[in-house]
Amino acid sequence: MSVDPLKFRNALGQFTTGVCVVTANPKGYEPFGMTVNSFASVSLDPALVLWSLRNDSECYAAFEAAKGFAINVLSLDQAALSNRYSQKDDHNLDSAHYRIGKSGLPILRGVLTSFECDIWQRYDGGDHLILVGKVSEMNVSPTGEPLVFHSGRYRELR
Repeated sequence: MSVDPLKFRNALGQFTTGVCVVTANPKGYEPFGMTVNSFASVSLDPALVLWSLRNDSECYAAFEAAKGFAINVLSLDQAALSNRYSQKDDHNLDSAHYRIGKSGLPILRGVLTSFECDIWQRYDGGDHLILVGKVSEMNVSPTGEPLVFHSGRYRELR
């Protein structure tokens, strides 16, 4: 049985996800970020997380050169950041949007949580590359509501 890609994407959209911006600054690149909703936990010990990147992404070469990345979990009031870093060919970070974390990675300001990661492994995932990171640092905000995405649009938890 063959699965229609558009129908499959729409079906996956029924799964509510958080919204993150993955940031990095490998040698030879300006600090950059891209919006994703493919973030997931993998392991508690060691602390591992993953996200996936389309093979045809304009950020592919930069993440291929990266030794680490940061996952920035957006808060409800950061939809504009999500929109900003989801734009094609416009991923350089605005200097007002980030600070440099303990590991040297760019961390977005005002996020609910950030995970600074060293790349643990890269795996082929069909039309995506799966990047697994080992968390070296994290920062968690004690308050705030998450930005979530469901069925093609942002939502609020109630």
